[in-house]
Amino acid sequence: MIEKRRFERCPFEAFVEVYHPALGEFEWRARDISEGGIFVRTGASPKPPVGTVLKVRLKRHGGMINVEPLAMEVIHRQPDGIGLMYLLQDESSQG
Repeated sequence: MIEKRRFERCPFEAFVEVYHPALGEFEWRARDISEGGIFVRTGASPKPPVGTVLKVRLKRHGGMINVEPLAMEVIHRQPDGIGLMYLLQDESSQG
């Protein structure tokens, strides 16, 4: 399989608060992060389809990392979770 990643991933532990108007709210756990996105372990929760845009906040033991939710798109699904890509502000407002 050909590697398609543009950014190096780093291990990252954080709670991930996710919201979607039709799917609801979830709290998952991050596995790793990069300049392009984050991989989130979804556990037994249903995985949103590829292409779904979610509002995401990251939280560590010291508090929120981002107060304002980030728009992120589901770009791949694996048995243990989903890959989320950061969207630019103008990309997240389309559609």
